[in-house]
Amino acid sequence: MDLFETIQPEKSTLPLAERLRPSVLEDFAGQSQVLKILKPYLEHPERIPNLILWGPPGSGKTTLGRLIAKHSRAEFVNLNAVETGAKEIRELGERAHFRKLQGEQTLIFIDEIHRLNRAQQDVLLPFTEAGDFILIGATTENPSYELNSALLSRARVLVFERHREEDLKVLFRRGARELGYEPKALLSEEGENALLELADGDARKVLTATEALVVHARSNGGHLPLKREDLAEILGQPSLRYDKKADEHYDTISAFIKSIRGSDPDAAIYYLARMLAGGEDPVFVARRLVILASEDVGNADPRALALAVSGLQAVELVGMPEARICLAQVVTYLSCAPKSNASYEAINKALALVEESGTQPVPLALRSSRTRLNKQMGYGDGYRYAHDGQTGWQPMEFLPEKLRGTVLYQPSGRGFEKNMQQYLEWMKGKGKV
Repeated sequence: MDLFETIQPEKSTLPLAERLRPSVLEDFAGQSQVLKILKPYLEHPERIPNLILWGPPGSGKTTLGRLIAKHSRAEFVNLNAVETGAKEIRELGERAHFRKLQGEQTLIFIDEIHRLNRAQQDVLLPFTEAGDFILIGATTENPSYELNSALLSRARVLVFERHREEDLKVLFRRGARELGYEPKALLSEEGENALLELADGDARKVLTATEALVVHARSNGGHLPLKREDLAEILGQPSLRYDKKADEHYDTISAFIKSIRGSDPDAAIYYLARMLAGGEDPVFVARRLVILASEDVGNADPRALALAVSGLQAVELVGMPEARICLAQVVTYLSCAPKSNASYEAINKALALVEESGTQPVPLALRSSRTRLNKQMGYGDGYRYAHDGQTGWQPMEFLPEKLRGTVLYQPSGRGFEKNMQQYLEWMKGKGKV
């Protein structure tokens, strides 16, 4: 069979999502921001660029890819990255190059393009660069993490959002009628709302669920319209959209950390629950909390680090599900603790200073005088023992000569750091001679 040919099954045997897939651009629902960007290109189909469509499942990426191909009158080749090897990509590129010489355009749509390995992505480069075909790749993962920079630089990234409930409601009602049911006869108002919640912005989920509800209605008879509790029984519990190694992982842990840093215990606990419900490793979460305790709380509350370390040990000791309680204690404590990033800023400044200034000689007074030779060379001369001072401090220069006067650690004046700041001022104020 020709690589560019496809077999079309009978419409009645297709899944509902496929039967209702828009055949013209005017019927495409949602993603108005994407369509606005595409409009100038669609008016001049010969200028359609390579595109990376990035968004959650069921947001219309494949559908829009097909509609672009139809609008541009290009031959549409639909590939799935999981089933496609470098050899097949190369063959398609060569065929597309031959068609281009004949004045014919080819559009290659690669679903889950993030699953192509680096070598497979490299095979695409010469063909996209030469314009042998239009590449449209769809991905649920952040392209910056998953696609190599060379391929990414040859394409425009379009971001798809989750569908609005209004769009999903229209889709459900269209699907119900397609299957021979009036929407209100199939689902009560609360049942319809439950379906939209379960879909989580995914158009395909709505239509797949609608099909399942119709099958149930036909086989059981009566008991219509279906209510919220019926959906839970028929469709089961909704699965949480979360991937421990992908974009949802990075976004959620980012929101979690920023909520604690922003002293919002409610948001922090919510994102903690999201991660644990999605199957995130609780030890990973506990380790991030240890880092946060120093980076964002620091000496504003020195107990924070000790608690975070204890929390990590507790999580490793008891495991889930009880570990959730230990994590919740640490999360709420850190969220409500005074915040200071002074230690974090100090070490960053110090590392930058070391890189900039190189290895400056340690002052003689601070050098080790353990050997006779060292003493003869003046090591340790002029050193003042701090405990001999009235307040446990004596004035001395500790930094290398060229760096004297440099301030790296500046207490924030919040929480316990305020006490530290006041103590330093008192100690050095009274200790001057």
